[in-house]
Amino acid sequence: MTTLPWLLGSLGLVLALAMLRRPLSGFLRLVGRTGLGLCFLTVFAPIGQFLGAGLGVNLFNALILGILGAPGFGLLLMMNWALR
Repeated sequence: MTTLPWLLGSLGLVLALAMLRRPLSGFLRLVGRTGLGLCFLTVFAPIGQFLGAGLGVNLFNALILGILGAPGFGLLLMMNWALR
């Protein structure tokens, strides 16, 4: 008698994960790309300060890099230059 709620709950969880598979995979891909963007900003920060094009290492910049990639990096550099 107590196994029926567990079976129904498990079935509901499997169905919910099956329906949300595509949005979750897109979200996880964005999180991974944002993490890579944050790593790139961390590596670029000392070099950029030396060259006079320092970008802040923060989540917003990493998210821009995660969404736009290399063009996002150019956009961040142009915004940094334009707002000086």
